[in-house]
Amino acid sequence: MSALAELLTPQITGLAVAVLVMLAVGGVIFSLFQPALSGTKRRDQRMLAVSARPQSETQRKVLRDTDRRKKSIQDQLKDFEDRQKAKQDKQLKVSLKTRMEQAGLNWEMKHFIIFSIICCVIFLVVGLLVSGNLWISLALGFAGLFGMPRWYVGSKRKRRFNAFLDELPNGVDIIVRGVKAGLPLGDCIKVVAREAREPVATEFRKITETQIMGVSLAEAVAKLPDRVPVAEANFFAIVIAIQQRAGGGLAEALGNLSKVLRGRKAMKRKITALSSEAKASAGIIGAMPFGVGGIMFLVAPNYIMLLFTTTSGNIIIAGGLFWMFIGVMVMRQMINFDF
Repeated sequence: MSALAELLTPQITGLAVAVLVMLAVGGVIFSLFQPALSGTKRRDQRMLAVSARPQSETQRKVLRDTDRRKKSIQDQLKDFEDRQKAKQDKQLKVSLKTRMEQAGLNWEMKHFIIFSIICCVIFLVVGLLVSGNLWISLALGFAGLFGMPRWYVGSKRKRRFNAFLDELPNGVDIIVRGVKAGLPLGDCIKVVAREAREPVATEFRKITETQIMGVSLAEAVAKLPDRVPVAEANFFAIVIAIQQRAGGGLAEALGNLSKVLRGRKAMKRKITALSSEAKASAGIIGAMPFGVGGIMFLVAPNYIMLLFTTTSGNIIIAGGLFWMFIGVMVMRQMINFDF
């Protein structure tokens, strides 16, 4: 058996070497001719030939017009971005009179001053009647003079903006239907000014009145974000301005804008629903010290009144209110979602 194995070993070795050589040669051949066999080389050659094929004069003209249109739109968008940045910087320094106009209040400064004085007197009298402490009454009077009137204007302004955002998609849909029916854009805006709800009707009426004075439609619409500084009003002004300068299908552009506005409104409501639990928790945490203090006043008034009748107690109350204010502001920043 050993002699037979010695005779077969050279044959097996030679066979194995031959098989390895065949596999190596086959691999080299496959790597060299695989692109040609699979069609990849022919595909690449055909694509290169198609791309190098000379274009007709019509195709070149279409490409030039498309490039020119894209460049015009890019320039318009860059211009609008620069104007938007300038508007944002300007909105940070909004005067009190402008805020009252944005809130829909037809007040003069004297009306605001009278309202502030009335709030100050009411808060001062209530503080004297409830606490009997002069310093607490003066603090409430200060809040009534400088805090309450500005809070009222800010609240009215915010409610008006929310009402505008709720009605604006309906107004855009009216314009889309009018444009599809063949009406001019100016007439569609007049229809919105008559048929839409407030404050959209008032703002579009101002657009028509501005246009009657000789201002172009694009410039009249461009003033809308100044009166209603929200992103949706700026979107509407941008679409109108680009269509007036670059042309294009206005109905399709405004239809897409209406979908975007409704999507943003749905997203805002979804964010409000998701953050309602956090807001409720923040409200409970913020109201808990006052609730505990009221219960302590009912159970042990002599114990809790030390905070109001002594100097150290007043300092403790002031420190507690200060830290509560910081905590409320931190929680408000955490649950205040902007998009």
